[in-house]
Amino acid sequence: MSNTPVSDRLAATPLVPLRQPSLQRADDAPTAAYADLVRGQLALLGEDPDREGLIRTPERVAKAMGFLTRGYTMTLEDVVGDALFAEDHENMVMVRDIELYSLCEHHLLPFFGKAHVAYIPNGRIVGLSKLPRLVDHFARRLQVQERLTEQVALAVDEVLAPLGVGVVIEAYHLCMMMRGVEKQNSRTITSALRGVFRDDARTREEFLALAHAAGP
Repeated sequence: MSNTPVSDRLAATPLVPLRQPSLQRADDAPTAAYADLVRGQLALLGEDPDREGLIRTPERVAKAMGFLTRGYTMTLEDVVGDALFAEDHENMVMVRDIELYSLCEHHLLPFFGKAHVAYIPNGRIVGLSKLPRLVDHFARRLQVQERLTEQVALAVDEVLAPLGVGVVIEAYHLCMMMRGVEKQNSRTITSALRGVFRDDARTREEFLALAHAAGP
């Protein structure tokens, strides 16, 4: 594995932008600039931003958007920390049904669903809670599902240098459900396979069978 810091290697990869230019962050405090933009939007929609129910809406939206896009303000090292452990385990490790919520970058509408993340260790493992945190790290920004899937797989690969990584994401997109084609039951499934998950048919089949198995 390269000695180059993980964040530097990921930042150099177009699929995994760790930090992107953005407005002043709303996580720290509701920004006046963002709130003013929301007030303008309300007026353009034909609403009265000064009526009682909307007076604090710009501030609330600024806070909400700061929370929903907080992945921009974190690095991969922030997420993983020191939760890496030497371990000789050589069988598949999988965390499935990881809830995820993100925003479609095309319409700023939510998409939501679940991720299944697995890897085969090559001398070290990561704390199990870090896999859902990795998913959140990339989901909490403006996204497309295809890129999100690749980002999670690449991050696990970079952090652990395992024998293989598999990621499947199943999600519902409100940009399809609330507008456009208005299909309420359409689910989008994407996958990213690396190492033995891609090259070994038996490993790939085992992973996909576990990922698509019926839940409890």
